[in-house]
Amino acid sequence: MKETKCPVPREQQPTNEFIELSKSKIFSWPKTKKSLILILIKFWVGAFVLFLVISSGSIYFKTKILKYILLSFFSSLSIPLLISLRLYIGWNHVFKRLISERVEYEESGWYDGQVWIKPLVLKEKESLIASIEVKPILKNLIQILSIISVLVLVGFLLFQYYNF
Repeated sequence: MKETKCPVPREQQPTNEFIELSKSKIFSWPKTKKSLILILIKFWVGAFVLFLVISSGSIYFKTKILKYILLSFFSSLSIPLLISLRLYIGWNHVFKRLISERVEYEESGWYDGQVWIKPLVLKEKESLIASIEVKPILKNLIQILSIISVLVLVGFLLFQYYNF
């Protein structure tokens, strides 16, 4: 049986996109859940300190110190939330390309998009990569995004219904 040559440019092939994303300094963070959580906590603490400094200039918060600290605490969650969301979007894109039967690619620009149907052997190989390597990363990111979202929601509800 004759094997056809892949017309997709090397940098647009899903397996190569996965390898490049795995080598990326930022996108390699979620490979282990513990390291990602530690990095996000560092960003959260840094953002908290920054938000405290910014909020300290407000005259309104000079009289209500608890509200000032809690507002900085909950608003600083936006930084880890955005980082986690960006990581999820990148990994989800690669996951979808790995499990897809078709590969959309561009030969020289956005105006000449093409579609290539993967051979069965390549589809099985990439599905295996997606399920073993990428799916656990996505699962971890969804858990972390859920926790951060719940904390943000608690912050919103706290400020909405509790008068300090």
